[in-house]
Amino acid sequence: MYTLSAVGETAGKIISNISRVIYGKDKEIRYIVTALLAGGHVLLDDIPGTGKTSLARALAKSINAGCRRIQFTPDLLPSDITGINYFNQKENEFVFRPGPIFTNIVIADEINRTTPRTQSALLECMGEYQATIDGVTYPLERPFFVIATQNPIESQGTFPLPEAQTDRFLMKLSLGYPPRKSELEILDGYIETSPLDSLAAVCEKDDVRKCIDAVRSVKVSALIKEYIVNIVTATRENERIRLGVSPRGTLALMRASQAWAATEGRDYVLPDDVKAVAIPVLSHRIISRSQGTIRLTESNANIIQYIIDTTSVPVA
Repeated sequence: MYTLSAVGETAGKIISNISRVIYGKDKEIRYIVTALLAGGHVLLDDIPGTGKTSLARALAKSINAGCRRIQFTPDLLPSDITGINYFNQKENEFVFRPGPIFTNIVIADEINRTTPRTQSALLECMGEYQATIDGVTYPLERPFFVIATQNPIESQGTFPLPEAQTDRFLMKLSLGYPPRKSELEILDGYIETSPLDSLAAVCEKDDVRKCIDAVRSVKVSALIKEYIVNIVTATRENERIRLGVSPRGTLALMRASQAWAATEGRDYVLPDDVKAVAIPVLSHRIISRSQGTIRLTESNANIIQYIIDTTSVPVA
């Protein structure tokens, strides 16, 4: 089993390697790696062209893993994701043809453009780490990590994910525009060829599996557990929130805090770890009472930040 210091070293290598392709987004990259090590999935709510697909492919190359991209459209069927049984006339029997879900890293591009039935097929695979086709269950290879994207600008012809489904994503993130300096570096880095083409692996899939198992051993003291529950309880009692965080969100906050601590090579969780991951883990799990002219995710992030600021921090 991996030691926590080895987990921190491996995470640092992956983050540094992805930073060679995605400029000026070190914090967001660390969130992605944290979600991977926590055994969760990520929803990227962002405009086109900010590097979402490149980030996913860079992650896959960094850990020497398989990567498949699924373009979600209104006519996409569940079988287009999971696979089908087709009749092979030569062998005179039905043969299973695996869908693109049978890989390590799945890019679910514009997930809100397909029907709820097809969205549910993907979310079942995310939650159970298995796919059921014609009554037969097929396990998915670990690590299995979904990076789903949606465009917050265009709403025509879309099927927004309901709260029960967004709750299944460990984190909701936004890359956003790069800083001016980083955008100049992008021009320099991509002037001849893409850095993604020459990106080499820094670890293997088996190393990531061991890291995921090791993250579960990160200690969470009774005081930290109380702190996590206090934050979650505050979301259910806050007057600005109509629907608070579910128990699944409580567990997600603990898992993400463990993974964040592990990326620093520590075998215990600090209050700062909980604070660091609280907004991306919790902001999409609440429904605020007032949804003004600003985007919901921004409003929710402000509310979660206020709860963090007003919740007493445990002192050992």
